[in-house]
Amino acid sequence: MRSDRIKKGLERAPHRSLLYATGITTSEMDKPFIGLISSFTDIVPGHIGFRDLERAIEKGIHSGGGYCFMSSLPGLCDGIAMGHKGMHYSLPSRELIADMVETLAEANAFDGLVMLTNCDKFTPGMLMGAARVDVPAIVVTAGPMISGRLRMQRLSLVRDTFEAVGRCQQGLITEEEVADLEKEACPGPGACQGLYTANTMACLTESLGMSLPGCGTGLAVSSKKRRIGFESGVKIVELVQKGTSPRTILTREAFENAIRIDLALGGSSNSVLHLCAIAHDAGLTLDLKTFDELSRSTPQLTSIRPGGEYFMEDLEFAGGVPGVLNRLGDLVNDSPTVSGKGLREIARKALVSDEDIIRSMANPYRKEGSLAILWGNLAPAGCVVKQSAVSEKMMDFTGRARVFNSEEEGMKAIMEKKIKAGDVVVIRYEGPKGGPGMREMLSPTAAISGMGLNDSVALITDGRFSGGTRGPCIGHVSPEAMEGGLIALVEEGDQIRIDIPKRRIDLLVEEAELARRRSGWKPPRPKIEKGYLSRYARMVTSANTGAVVK
Repeated sequence: MRSDRIKKGLERAPHRSLLYATGITTSEMDKPFIGLISSFTDIVPGHIGFRDLERAIEKGIHSGGGYCFMSSLPGLCDGIAMGHKGMHYSLPSRELIADMVETLAEANAFDGLVMLTNCDKFTPGMLMGAARVDVPAIVVTAGPMISGRLRMQRLSLVRDTFEAVGRCQQGLITEEEVADLEKEACPGPGACQGLYTANTMACLTESLGMSLPGCGTGLAVSSKKRRIGFESGVKIVELVQKGTSPRTILTREAFENAIRIDLALGGSSNSVLHLCAIAHDAGLTLDLKTFDELSRSTPQLTSIRPGGEYFMEDLEFAGGVPGVLNRLGDLVNDSPTVSGKGLREIARKALVSDEDIIRSMANPYRKEGSLAILWGNLAPAGCVVKQSAVSEKMMDFTGRARVFNSEEEGMKAIMEKKIKAGDVVVIRYEGPKGGPGMREMLSPTAAISGMGLNDSVALITDGRFSGGTRGPCIGHVSPEAMEGGLIALVEEGDQIRIDIPKRRIDLLVEEAELARRRSGWKPPRPKIEKGYLSRYARMVTSANTGAVVK
């Protein structure tokens, strides 16, 4: 066992002494050492219920014949970090999480890992770390939050707080109504109630084969989730004994399954960044072309918030990820999973209990998947749009550029009602390097939506969006402005054409004029010049490669 390096042999007497100091008994010393890596924190709603799940997993590890050592990882809530300096740290925290998984696994010589996670960057970061060290591992995502309630109306975070800001600004609701909504929209533990990034990544982790069946949608408040935690603890010992490591599961076929599930569900556009990054640490390469090719042949079968009206709890009761896999049928590759079953077997045995929540291939919500990749002179290396959240009216749109060099500048103009129908809001210098950290922009997109401008205003950025974004919002524009991408040369009033069916995004300016602008361009001074973010900005790659650090 890997752990033999810290517990076997005469020269390891000091190591054993330190291990005995933790309370381990002699009889337990020969068992597999399992690291339970938990991202518990009491400031992230998705993680506040972890203490119960930690106990369930620990019981499972001991019942399975292993010995559990618990470690913790730091993290942040994207919603709380949104719209201020804190969001610069969100995507970069993914790299810290991956590095800490690597550090804990290698320094402590764990034989196996159970990773307890839930929210936006924790899940991909842990998967990246596990793929990198290739130690037997299993992921337990803690589950979605149940819907809020106000006078019998179901509520979710994005629609009923972020978008409520725009509705209040328009005079559609009062500040007192906003105060009522903000108290009731998030009733307790769990990842926010729609297919935002956290729940998207939980579903993709299950479809990658790294979680037990049902884990992706099992509700945070449920005893089902505790049972999954216990069973995961038992299973990790079996994986160690069999030598089943992440790279035997994280194959090219597994990533294709995850992409199809993302497309069929209508998941977050952030999944493009994260799947590319996980694949990188698994020794594989995913490119944007793969996402678009699979989108052409994968219909969207569910309509969950933010793009639809259903909630994650509805998806759970209708059949969860196995139900969607069942509907996809032969499109699913028969990849291995940590459960020991092939993905097709899991799909074949799944039941769908509601024909509208999880539709059939013959009756999809959309004939294509939820994401589309656009190319053109404005994004020669590609950019991403969640086409499932765009109305038919805005699928082919030409508008005048309104140019802002930061999220704050753009948000100020939106809140001051300076954005009008026919505008294309351009927010630049918010990419991986320029941000730094490629901030999510839920506040501007939610304000536009709340003001009723979804069908007349587009937004493009070299930054990224929350999974809660609705409307024609195009992110991950590559190359980014800080690297001299064409988005840096856009000027106020320029015409921009977005043609999602043809996968095009173009700045309608003559080449001679662009050459003139390019000759006078130079990168601005970095927004942050010290600390972790300064180092991150120097090492991070482009969004089209997953924004990995090299």
